Amino acid sequence: MIGYVTLGSNDIPRAAAFYDALLAEIGAKRFMEMDGFVAWSCSRNTPGLSVIRPYNKEPATVGNGVMVALVVDSREKVDRLHAKAMALGAKDEGAPGQRMEGFYAGYFRDLDGNKLNVFFTG
Repeated sequence: MIGYVTLGSNDIPRAAAFYDALLAEIGAKRFMEMDGFVAWSCSRNTPGLSVIRPYNKEPATVGNGVMVALVVDSREKVDRLHAKAMALGAKDEGAPGQRMEGFYAGYFRDLDGNKLNVFFTG
């Protein structure tokens, strides 16, 4: 059902560099780009993630209670993406681990403070 998720950023070049490096770990690449906007996806038929400078020209802020969850196909990829995010300057919001039966996840905040989760079910 989700087509794409957009996160606000006050520094598009910095955010784009962060997500270029992070999402390359799961094979995602830029598929759309304009002034103040960059989007990534693994393919045109899968959900995407984008960063954008807010349309109303106000500063981007973090949504309280908002989180983007990125699904991967192994625990190792959860570990790898979480470690990559930390290496890129993200803030740890919960190290990778088993959260409940069949749900393995790691949590972090990107350089703009947006909360993300990388998870594997199985």
